[in-house]
Amino acid sequence: MNKVVPTALRSALAPIYLFALLASQQALAQETTPRADKHYIGLLATAINHRTIGPTAERAWGSAATLVVGGHITDLFHAELRAGGGYKDAEVPDSDFTLAVDYFASWYIGMHYPLGEYANIYGQFGFSYIHGEATLENPDADRNVFYRSFGEEFPDSSFSTSWLAGFDIEVVDDTFLVFEGGKLFEDTGSEVNSFQFSGGFRYEF
Repeated sequence: MNKVVPTALRSALAPIYLFALLASQQALAQETTPRADKHYIGLLATAINHRTIGPTAERAWGSAATLVVGGHITDLFHAELRAGGGYKDAEVPDSDFTLAVDYFASWYIGMHYPLGEYANIYGQFGFSYIHGEATLENPDADRNVFYRSFGEEFPDSSFSTSWLAGFDIEVVDDTFLVFEGGKLFEDTGSEVNSFQFSGGFRYEF
């Protein structure tokens, strides 16, 4: 008799347990926002690598900070806006020539692909507007002969196509560590190619 009562009690409570389990799963599903409905904001430290500077194809590095604001169009596609400001100018080696990116703004559309549950790879293509300046001190010095043809405004062509490829990993809920690199702009006037390499954080909400 003692064994029958607990068995009957468990049988009577089974529907209640099942209902509670289904209700909790449904509540969890409602609390989890689909990625297609999420937006994001990010802050990145960006290194700008200027290449093919002058006829000797010199390279120089500058630094900038980049703010990213975007949203997911679907679970795989996203679109975003970026705004950046330079804080370290690029000094061309063996010269008195400096390239500065004062600020830039970019628009991208891209695709990301999940690598497991917590990481993604992504690629994106878009357009950028860049404003900067070129500074040449001691223009009469022999070491600066290759840079005398540059004007003060840099780049000559403010608009350019841009692209990026990157990798992110979720370190805390909805917070991602981001690493990426790509082309920021190509100046058709001076033929300087500038690439961007960034690292930072992105938060989705």
